[in-house]
Amino acid sequence: MGAAAIPLPNAMELEGFGGDEPPCVTLLELVDAVSSAAHDDREVVATVVYMLRRGSVRLRGSFRDEPAENF
Repeated sequence: MGAAAIPLPNAMELEGFGGDEPPCVTLLELVDAVSSAAHDDREVVATVVYMLRRGSVRLRGSFRDEPAENF
């Protein structure tokens, strides 16, 4: 089973998009984007945690200072 790319909504408008830094998104934006391509809730959670731990995205808003280990 190959990994599917998860498109982030309005990616061109996200802070940090296209630079050396990963895009900054809210947790809600990330969950919504992953949910649109995931098959079930477990896949959503696993993908969000993976993306945060890998550093593919950074969180902004209420959860921005939370370490990835907390997710």
